[in-house]
Amino acid sequence: MVGAGIAVGGAFLVWGVLPVYWKLLAGIQPLEIIAHRVVWSLVFLCIVMRLRGRLGLWRAALVDGRQLVRHGLSAALLGVNWLTFIYAMQTDRVIESSLGYFLVPMCNVALGFVILGERLRALQWVAVALAAVGVGVQLVRVGELPWLALVLAGTWAVYGLLSKKGPLGPVTGLGVETALLAPVAAGYLVWRGWTGEGALGQVGWGQGILLLACGVVTAVPLVWFSSGARLLSMATIGLFQYLAPSVQLVLGVLLYREPFGGSQVWAFGFIWAGLALYSLDAFRAGRRMAKAVVAT
Repeated sequence: MVGAGIAVGGAFLVWGVLPVYWKLLAGIQPLEIIAHRVVWSLVFLCIVMRLRGRLGLWRAALVDGRQLVRHGLSAALLGVNWLTFIYAMQTDRVIESSLGYFLVPMCNVALGFVILGERLRALQWVAVALAAVGVGVQLVRVGELPWLALVLAGTWAVYGLLSKKGPLGPVTGLGVETALLAPVAAGYLVWRGWTGEGALGQVGWGQGILLLACGVVTAVPLVWFSSGARLLSMATIGLFQYLAPSVQLVLGVLLYREPFGGSQVWAFGFIWAGLALYSLDAFRAGRRMAKAVVAT
């Protein structure tokens, strides 16, 4: 159990410090970074799945029409999420990106209500309302919606919903999604190289290595998460998920010196209050479920 916690915590910690990695690729077009990320993630995942003996599941998913549609939509959402995140890093909006991932649990609750027809408990209603107030504060005080945070939260929440409903695990699912994106990504990289605009061969050796390592950086924390999450309760995983945006927020404020005050403090305050109620509700629901299991 301790090992599982270390694996899941390590995954969220890596996701939290990823802004440092992507900022080291400054000067390279975000779309080209994403193309490299897709291609090298596919290569790395092929190796992982071959070692795990799961290539058969991958091939079966690629010839199943229903799964292809599901994973095609997931791939599109993942691509938009990745591209938005890289754009946030290159435009010095690390704090706003952290806001997006703090909003993900509230988006999950809202999706459960709207799409799955789940009934919300009282504390969940209050938590979602507080998150909405936080976004509203940003709109009123700044004069514009935090669109980047909302895109990150929305795409990741819907992606998570599709992954939850799918028959494949996160690693196998990501393998299928990168396989669907890879032809376009590889074609784009070939075209960039043919026109002499590709980053490889033009940037320094340091950035070149970072581009080639995109697949490892993407897939390794996912493998850790997939391995550890099976042994942990959802409540424990729910607490770990706040680690990544918290680290991103600290990086944005202390390392990159992005402005953080006024309306942002109020917006984050309302959203954190919503998260506190959400966590309390999840903890109570977990205890009730545990008691019910013992009683039967």
